[in-house]
Amino acid sequence: MHLSFLQPLFDRPGPYATVYFGPPHSDESGAKQQELSVREVCRSLEQDGADAATIEAVRDALTRIGPPEDPAGRVVFAAGGEVVLSHRLTRPPQRPLACWAPLPRLTPLLELSGQDPLCLVAYIDRTGADFELRGATGPRDAGQVEGRPHPVHRTASADWSERHFQLKVENTWEHNAGEIAEALSTAYEESGADLVVLVGDPRERPAVHHKLPEAVQRVTVETEHGGRAAGSSSAALEEAIEEARRQYTRRRVEEALDRFRAGRAGTDRPADAVEGVPALVEAAREHRIDTLLVRPDGPELGRETWVGAQPDQVAVRRTEARTLGESDPTPVRADDALLRAAAATAADVLIIPPEDAEDDSDIPTGGLGALLRWTYEPAPA
Repeated sequence: MHLSFLQPLFDRPGPYATVYFGPPHSDESGAKQQELSVREVCRSLEQDGADAATIEAVRDALTRIGPPEDPAGRVVFAAGGEVVLSHRLTRPPQRPLACWAPLPRLTPLLELSGQDPLCLVAYIDRTGADFELRGATGPRDAGQVEGRPHPVHRTASADWSERHFQLKVENTWEHNAGEIAEALSTAYEESGADLVVLVGDPRERPAVHHKLPEAVQRVTVETEHGGRAAGSSSAALEEAIEEARRQYTRRRVEEALDRFRAGRAGTDRPADAVEGVPALVEAAREHRIDTLLVRPDGPELGRETWVGAQPDQVAVRRTEARTLGESDPTPVRADDALLRAAAATAADVLIIPPEDAEDDSDIPTGGLGALLRWTYEPAPA
């Protein structure tokens, strides 16, 4: 998960009110329950020391949350009397979570938004394709391509006089598959999609798949469900797309853990991966984190660290933070500090579900680890 969409939070100094709020039921009792939950959240923020203007901004934002637009609820980040960012969740929180802290509270967002890979779906037929992006915010149009309009249909005749026409049909299909593959590759690059799903009949899908660049082929899957024609969507197609996204996430986590295990410090060669808060803080200061690994149940996520105004001003001890140029450092949770640093340096973030780490309960140690952008020699013990 890339955190670039969180940039507005880091352009604005805190402290921050962070609220994870589920959707109300679409009935009279739901409206009453929402009112009570909003009141409780605001009371909690007031007790934590939030200012009245920021509490009022949060109250207004939470009151507007409704099931049609936010079926799983929202997270609201507010500071200085206004909402700085509001983001739709893909899984509802079990209960409202509210806190007032120097930095936005981000780890629950990773859990409640999932890894959320961005999927580019291509609906293909013999004349072209429609492209659609699928992510946490729902489907959105990503363009289309039209190939040669004719001839695209074979005749039923086997007479030798039809062979020339049949060849032209084959050439049209081949040409259109190439046009679709080229446009699909461009859409993939421009959209930043993580994976591609091809929808269409058994002849067209493989023809396009075969013509894609190798890098795109590696993240492309096909489904036999659905097509380009109006009304061809189905529950089976929706499930196939979601399963492709789930499988992509599983592979990414497995590959990251394999790299992490192979690259951990403790060998006689430079480390490609680090774990534990002190090593991660050092890597964050030097902008070396390529992928931050977070196990939400890890015991060190809440460990105290010290930060300054800049994302790379992070330290384990207050005195250390002062040497980085911050005269008045602030104590914060380790996960919040490291996620801010990861977002500022365009690092990726992967949640390690407990079931994926069950064979190595300490992977990564304390619940926080990282794959590095470049190796370094481990410091002597």
